[in-house]
Amino acid sequence: MSRSTVAQILRATDAPGVVEVNGWVRTKRDSKAFSFVEINDGSCLANLQIIADADIEGYAEAVPTLRTGASIKVTGEIVPSQGKQQWEMQAQTVQLLGDSEEDYPLQKKGHSPEFLRSIAHLRPRTNLFGAVFRMRSRMAYAVHQFFQERGFVYVHTPIITASDCEGAGEMFRVTTLDGETLEKQPDEDFFGKPTYLTVSGQLEGETYACALSNIYTFGPTFRAENSNTTRHAAEFWMIEPEIAFCDLQEDMALAEAMIQYLVADALEHCAEDLKFLNKFVDKGLLERLEFVKSRDFERITYTDAVELLKNSGHQFEYPVEYGLNLQSEHERYLTEEHFKCPVTVYNYPQEIKPFYMRKNDDGKTVAAMDLLVPGIGEIVGGSQREERLDILRANLGEHELSEEDYYWYVDLRRYGSVSHAGFGLGFERLLMFVTGVSNIRDVIPFPRTPGSADF
Repeated sequence: MSRSTVAQILRATDAPGVVEVNGWVRTKRDSKAFSFVEINDGSCLANLQIIADADIEGYAEAVPTLRTGASIKVTGEIVPSQGKQQWEMQAQTVQLLGDSEEDYPLQKKGHSPEFLRSIAHLRPRTNLFGAVFRMRSRMAYAVHQFFQERGFVYVHTPIITASDCEGAGEMFRVTTLDGETLEKQPDEDFFGKPTYLTVSGQLEGETYACALSNIYTFGPTFRAENSNTTRHAAEFWMIEPEIAFCDLQEDMALAEAMIQYLVADALEHCAEDLKFLNKFVDKGLLERLEFVKSRDFERITYTDAVELLKNSGHQFEYPVEYGLNLQSEHERYLTEEHFKCPVTVYNYPQEIKPFYMRKNDDGKTVAAMDLLVPGIGEIVGGSQREERLDILRANLGEHELSEEDYYWYVDLRRYGSVSHAGFGLGFERLLMFVTGVSNIRDVIPFPRTPGSADF
């Protein structure tokens, strides 16, 4: 007798015979001589219905007092179902593994996302979060698959760093010293210098791209940004490829191909969960994903995008002016109302971008790009990196950064410099896009936001 998951049983083309299955009770209905018990083990959205006759082994000890949330082990024969599903189980034995108390918070009724965030240790048992986190798992696998199929090398970059890649200063300090000692004797700290949780693995990733050609990183990043919007979290995951011998055009093409690849993978491998999300979370989700999968992306320069927005006649909350960052409302207008498809905006003013981006020949802009998608706005940000030693040194000075602190980064331009480019894909932004879930807190297992670090 084999142990099976609910997904294996329900997706079987032939009756699996007698199997063992474990799971948590979703519902139970009692009759005089038998009980209907539905269990779910998290392997799929659907529940397995079990018919347990009152005379089977273990029934008297387990079933009469069985409550929602309890865990059980059941052996039995898989037979054709009389209901909507293809298969159900005719139980032969049942064993209570872990009882559930009467105050189990996930009773059979609707629960708000806000309430479920307060019980993040139990919310994966709901249909919504089971679907979301199965999709998170699948998308992580597909990210690796995308790069491995293209010969990229996976590089682990450090979580603790002395470099502020983005130059915004919104970093979490890492220290072993108390506050007074840190202020008076900073050199006594563990690493002998100020260190922080990483905001990006890009700079370290570039060193490996300048040796292995095509690399990618995929790991957690941290930003001490005091923002409570639905799109920001203090801890999130980033996918950051770096490609040697590459310019901005190739960089944009790779980012667009990756988004389409991941969307296609979700549609192929997460059909059941996407159908549920399309019905209960975002009724236009499937249509939008199919559209993105098959439609070419638009491209527009930042300068032209600003002019388009200013002349649109649309009333925006935030101003639209050359030299200002595009806000989410601007990005969504471009994708949802004007172009009605994903859009890549490129060639941004150098004043609003970090030191490492390559200056264009116009002397005003840098070879940077943002990929925008409907419903989210920016999902990818990237650039061609500045490979010219003299200009990189000048950039460091303009941004008031010490060349000594970045000596290793400068060395890449001294010893066999090459054009190279890359981008960052916020994994949670991707998940919001492919699930239709509108709050980043609901696509992270344990969200970290200002004032909240529970669980």
